[in-house]
Amino acid sequence: MITVFGSINMDLIATTDRLPQPGETVPGSQFATAAGGKGANQALAARRAGSAVRMAGAVGEDGFATPALALLDEAGVDLATVARVAEPTGTALILVGGTGENMIAVVPGANGTVSPTDADKAVAAMSPGDLLMLQLEIPADAVEAALVSARARGVMTIINTAPLTADAVRLARLADIVVANETEFALLLGREINDHEARLEALRQLHQKTGQTIVVTLGADGVVAMRDGELTTAKGLEIVPVDTVGAGDTFCGYLAAGLDQGLSFAEALRRAAVAGSLACLARGAQPSIPLAEAVAARI
Repeated sequence: MITVFGSINMDLIATTDRLPQPGETVPGSQFATAAGGKGANQALAARRAGSAVRMAGAVGEDGFATPALALLDEAGVDLATVARVAEPTGTALILVGGTGENMIAVVPGANGTVSPTDADKAVAAMSPGDLLMLQLEIPADAVEAALVSARARGVMTIINTAPLTADAVRLARLADIVVANETEFALLLGREINDHEARLEALRQLHQKTGQTIVVTLGADGVVAMRDGELTTAKGLEIVPVDTVGAGDTFCGYLAAGLDQGLSFAEALRRAAVAGSLACLARGAQPSIPLAEAVAARI
């Protein structure tokens, strides 16, 4: 069983030929809304990958709340621990350029009300051997409380160090598994790494120091990871991306589901990498998350 403790948003998405420079206005070609939030995205990905999933978080009492939860509900994610609060449902304002790259501004809303008490309640409903997945779009004290409670309860934890915050390094040290992109990995190290071999050596050293499983996503170059003293790599698919929004969350959800389902770490990593690639072929964070059958067909 996977519990995802994190954010739930509505995404407001505009598509442009290219992303604007600071102070510049560019014409848009499309506009859409889609359910999102890193927590909700990862929960849906884990569920579409075939695992039983519970979502813990908060939405508002506004018009965005129901559509923000619609795909999770449709997929059979347990929403009993999603609170309704007075703050508006979280929103993400997303610009997608012609190459699929994006710019995102997130307004936390209800996500900002999630507390350490909510964390304790979410973990109290879990059993030893369950898996808890977290990100950094809810308050740091709630994330910390969840990590501490999970360790005391014998629950495995995965933290995705996104979005990049001042608390990322401290909180990452508390998790069993850390998933970071290249920029976030540099923050964990405290220095920039531009050479691939140097990155691998830094990954080995950090793993030896902390004992944690550390996963570094490299975009089109795939993913590298250290677990139990062994280096593992995986490649995604060669694609022309349409929209990269949600690809990282798809990877995280599929990785968690693979571990939950007893796949080897290498198998879970490869399946997650393929799923992340497929998520780049459609627009919107949650609508683009592939089903397990589609991923299996490309492995």
